[in-house]
Amino acid sequence: MLRTITLGSCVSVQGTYLGDLPDGRIAVKVDQTVYAGSPVVSARQPHPDSMLTI
Repeated sequence: MLRTITLGSCVSVQGTYLGDLPDGRIAVKVDQTVYAGSPVVSARQPHPDSMLTI
């Protein structure tokens, strides 16, 4: 499964999810390199009942 993490304030990395770390970060692998960073959470979609229909 692909996951995206942030490293610092500007750099994002997308790679194969390896697992959760005890400090709340996650690890992803890109080629042979493993990166650890804060997971990027997806924007929440509105509930279908809250959307207006025309």
